[in-house]
Amino acid sequence: MTKGDGRRPYWIRLIVAAGLSLAIAGCQTAGTGGAAGSATTSQVPSSSAQNRAPAVSPVSFAAPTAVPQGRSELVINAATGAELHAVNADAPRFPASLTKMMTLYLLFEDVSRGRYSLSTPLSVSANAAARPPAKIGLKAGSTITVEQAARALAVKSANDVAMAVAENISGSEAAFARKMTAKARSLGLKRTRFVNASGLPDPAQVTTARDMAKLGQLLKKRFPQYASYYRAKSFTYQGRTFRATNNLLGSVAGVDGLKTGYIRLSGYNLVATGSRNGRQLVVVVMGGKSESARDREVTRLLETYF
Repeated sequence: MTKGDGRRPYWIRLIVAAGLSLAIAGCQTAGTGGAAGSATTSQVPSSSAQNRAPAVSPVSFAAPTAVPQGRSELVINAATGAELHAVNADAPRFPASLTKMMTLYLLFEDVSRGRYSLSTPLSVSANAAARPPAKIGLKAGSTITVEQAARALAVKSANDVAMAVAENISGSEAAFARKMTAKARSLGLKRTRFVNASGLPDPAQVTTARDMAKLGQLLKKRFPQYASYYRAKSFTYQGRTFRATNNLLGSVAGVDGLKTGYIRLSGYNLVATGSRNGRQLVVVVMGGKSESARDREVTRLLETYF
């Protein structure tokens, strides 16, 4: 999206678009995400189709309108869930690539159930390969293993990989988004609605700092075997090395994850996890004005509450 086009101011057009999107949400599927809100999907090769999960029924949820680049903060004790600090923690926000925590959660859940192993190849469609950056350059007709996909999501926040995961698990991104929202409800994420697997711009995809803190907490608690994925400072695929998007890894003592996110709608987001002196924290900052400003605020909160 670009700001301003000689007509209405950007923020007015966004609110109007969001209102229209929400008004028709009950009449269309949840898969309207993508770089410009397109719902284009392609069929997963038949080998993947045979391994698909059953269809998931739509989840009824009227998402509130989020404020563009709205500011939220939350600090919780990861061991107990106790709230230590909160600013607008329940206000609707755009998750951006924090979305991929749920994509990882569902992928890890399928591994735990035996549907996949870490070495299972996931098919890459033309639709997945065409996702905009950030991406790792997947080629249509190729495959990527479950482990490679999980590492690419955790480290590089790859949109092409998120689409490949969605299509392999549910057949389409629309079906996967419904499954994401259903899982959010079952986990107690009461104010979150997903419409795509990556966090690419869509005004109907909303969450809160509290929901993202809880998702980060549960992702690490229920799948501790993958903790090294979030700590990794880089990921190598097909001879290319991609640097982690989380700048606090290795620079702030005790930080061991978890997920960054940015689109113009959201501002700069970060769910940071860490432990120091026997204390475990989850810190969420959403709506940062810049990457450096977000990182400074997360660091300040970590130092204050450790």
